[in-house]
Amino acid sequence: MKRGYLSQYFDGVAIKTLSAVETDTLTSNQHEFNGVDGLKAILGEPEGKTRYNATFLYLTDHDDEPVVEQGFLTWYDARQKARLERGVMRYEYRLYFPTNLVSQCASEGDILIIAKQHDNTLLAIVAEAETSIAQQLIWLFGFSGEAYPRFSVRSELENDQDRIEFASRFILESIGIYVEEEETTFLDDMLSRFDGKFPSTREFSRFARSTLPDVHPQDGHDRVLMAWMEREEILFRTLEKYLIAERLSQGFDGDVESFISFSLSVQNRRKSRAGLALENHLEMLFRECGIRHARTPVTENRAKPDFIFPGQNEYHNPDFNALNLTMLGVKSTCKDRWRQVLAEADRIPHKHLLTLEVAISKNQTDEMTAKNLQLVLPHDLHHTYLPCQQQKLMTVTRFVEYVLAKQNHF
Repeated sequence: MKRGYLSQYFDGVAIKTLSAVETDTLTSNQHEFNGVDGLKAILGEPEGKTRYNATFLYLTDHDDEPVVEQGFLTWYDARQKARLERGVMRYEYRLYFPTNLVSQCASEGDILIIAKQHDNTLLAIVAEAETSIAQQLIWLFGFSGEAYPRFSVRSELENDQDRIEFASRFILESIGIYVEEEETTFLDDMLSRFDGKFPSTREFSRFARSTLPDVHPQDGHDRVLMAWMEREEILFRTLEKYLIAERLSQGFDGDVESFISFSLSVQNRRKSRAGLALENHLEMLFRECGIRHARTPVTENRAKPDFIFPGQNEYHNPDFNALNLTMLGVKSTCKDRWRQVLAEADRIPHKHLLTLEVAISKNQTDEMTAKNLQLVLPHDLHHTYLPCQQQKLMTVTRFVEYVLAKQNHF
């Protein structure tokens, strides 16, 4: 186990593409996965029937929350008894699972990932075929984008590709693995500065940047944006962990509603903060670069795009050349929500969307291109996309240059 790598959480992972027979829940209440011989590398040689407690998850781009059910997987060799009793030297490994909510959601062509955790439990993750979450899981666990008729297995998870970075953390959280990272050096300062509570997102972003005094936009827009975001993420987790622990230590005196309300507030803060932090740091980046802009201006039908360049007045001035206008939508993660930006600025047919989401599916990026939407990502995230997709991606630096070039024309 190596801290900061996938091996910190998993003993090994395996992937396969589900076949029709594996997803047919009508034929039997008991099912088996095919092509399982490779699983021996992470599950070992079974002694009789080995039953693993398992968490089943079904993920798709259409829902923010996965379908989750607790259950079990049974690993055994159907020929073990024959070998022991009659000397028949054959092996026939099987991995059985019962019908559950996840198996009922699964379809032919979906991706199945079996991940063995250090407590000897399994994650059985099914991701809908040709979705972004499927491509993200393939990237996270270091597999290629090919089909897998049989299980492909990785039992060594300490290579460079297995290092847990900014993008990895969000994918791990989508499958229930929360990466613990802290920067306790700044905890006392945060508690004193923010009076033992969460400040506004603008204030927190400003503080995060102040802890990186040697990081400047002229050092590279892509690198700087990622440095600011990574620092804020770690500082937020540090402060959040302390404040949550403090609140839990006070207890809820059996008040279930208060506990639920507190839990929801934690979840909602996590969801909203990342997107706002990204907007905050981009706004500072634009200011440092001398880029004129308006944040969340009002356009048609009271729509509020994240950024309009050079500003709201120019946008609403019919005499201002629309070719000199630029719109940038900002979403830390996209899923299907990227389509929202298409209706936010009618005067600008060619729109831009900046995201930190890795490995968006080819189907999605092809649709973005067809809808005249240019995807913008920090350079260090481009490698998570397929080579054919990378050719169409724009870096943050290229976007800055694009807007400045327009600005110099008026």
